[in-house]
Amino acid sequence: MTKIKLVFLGSGSSVPTVERNHPGIFLDYEGDLMLWDCGESSQRQMMKAGLKLMKINHIFITHWHADHFAGLIGLIETFNLGQRKKTLTVYGPEASRFIDAFSELSYWNFGFELKAVDVDFENGITKLFENRSYKILSVPVKHSVPAVAYCLEEKDRWNIDMKKARKLGLEEGPMLEKLKEKKKVKIGSKTIWLKDVAVKTRGKKIVYSGDTAPCNNVKRLAKGADLLIHDSTFLEGPEEARKESLDERHTSAGEAAEIAKNAKVKKLILTHFSRRYKNVNTLIKKAKKIFPKTEAAYDLKKVVI
Repeated sequence: MTKIKLVFLGSGSSVPTVERNHPGIFLDYEGDLMLWDCGESSQRQMMKAGLKLMKINHIFITHWHADHFAGLIGLIETFNLGQRKKTLTVYGPEASRFIDAFSELSYWNFGFELKAVDVDFENGITKLFENRSYKILSVPVKHSVPAVAYCLEEKDRWNIDMKKARKLGLEEGPMLEKLKEKKKVKIGSKTIWLKDVAVKTRGKKIVYSGDTAPCNNVKRLAKGADLLIHDSTFLEGPEEARKESLDERHTSAGEAAEIAKNAKVKKLILTHFSRRYKNVNTLIKKAKKIFPKTEAAYDLKKVVI
């Protein structure tokens, strides 16, 4: 069974505090390393946690507010000084615009390819990346600038029962690989289906909202997820409505819990807390009344799914 490891590099919002860094999540899928957002001091947080930051190949930025991306500049320079050669791919709404700007800040090139992928922030769920084990999806969310949520969706796995396979004339090798890929093979006149010799294990699913007002798109993306990580800047959403429209504000603790409940997720972790809260127990208490399996993020919190 796979283990997906996450480390919260920051759990604060636009203004950091001594206790809470700017947002960033380090994700390790069996040695395949990525970041979801990269706030200021993210690389230092990774060093504190003993994480292998030089091996990160993909960075997914939810939106281009500085608290979610400003750590990229220093991290890219560290990669350069560390003589990185492998391509670094940065995803985000209008990513090419910002990556081009980063390139102009340097007197020299970075010594490695810095690739930007512009993420659709207007339409529905989009597949951004896929390999044999998982895919990364995005969906537009509601914020004051173009913004998206991200999802890592692991593919279902089939575990072969070799005793059953051998009874049907199958041995380890090309025929078994073909069965895994095509879901059926023919031996003579007999068709063998994958379900006849294997048990399916459902893939895991993790969703990160970034900054958003309450949003049906997040609920759609998070349906049945093992973990939803959601913006919960304030105790009550309308607190900041005087500054922003309802579609541009953040999500409150109770609203995030409603999304988790309606999406039938297994666990909710609230993050992106305003500096006004020295203690976030009131937010968690409110959320738990609606969705009991709620936790609070804190800096360097480690989670294994």
